[in-house]
Amino acid sequence: MSDSSVSVDTPQSSESRPHRGVKSYVLRAGRMTAAQSRGLEEVWPRLGLRLADGRQDLDALFGRRAPRVVEIGFGMGGSLVEQAETHPDTDFIGIEVHAPGVGKLLDEADKRGLANLRVYREDALEVLRHCLPEAGLDGVQLFFPDPWPKKKHHKRRIVQPAFVALVRSRLKPGGWLHMATDWEPYAEHMAEVMAAAPGWRNTASEGVYVPRPAFRPLTKFERRGEKLGHGVFDLIFERHDG
Repeated sequence: MSDSSVSVDTPQSSESRPHRGVKSYVLRAGRMTAAQSRGLEEVWPRLGLRLADGRQDLDALFGRRAPRVVEIGFGMGGSLVEQAETHPDTDFIGIEVHAPGVGKLLDEADKRGLANLRVYREDALEVLRHCLPEAGLDGVQLFFPDPWPKKKHHKRRIVQPAFVALVRSRLKPGGWLHMATDWEPYAEHMAEVMAAAPGWRNTASEGVYVPRPAFRPLTKFERRGEKLGHGVFDLIFERHDG
């Protein structure tokens, strides 16, 4: 939902973005509200991060030592802002490619005075590879990613063996990957990928899925899924060494 009519100095130049293969997202055009534009223009210089900034020292970035959680694809940012506000002792980094969502989150974060939140408007895989330190994160969140339901598009799903291996390398021992989807075939795909990936432990006490943890806010996707009669599936896996 990026909007080419808004001229904002945000990190989307091809020179600063290393190329990779199949994308798990499609950039779509969309209008920007005044609040979203304000977030990108006025708040971005303070809370925005760039791929070109390189590897981050997270203690220096946030000015403290604290638990660190990354959310990939935060959409319009409501869930992530709520988490940052209700967990001030945890530092959050959001990654999203769509300008309206980034702008809205930045605007809300500024209005709520949040100091424990930073944002990338970049490809998440490139941020994980080039910007986040090895064994530096306590958790990674992936809530309601595009399920790419058509079989010919399954290769676009972000949850693939290479992705979970990369996430694992950025987690501390015992760190967690929390995924949620309202698309059951994608949940099954996630479970299959994680079961085959080395160095992970499923935290579910029974079966594959876990009940929605209290720390994950309800999202519009979850409410939509309930109205449509869909289940919502949470999977939490921990990095397991030894």
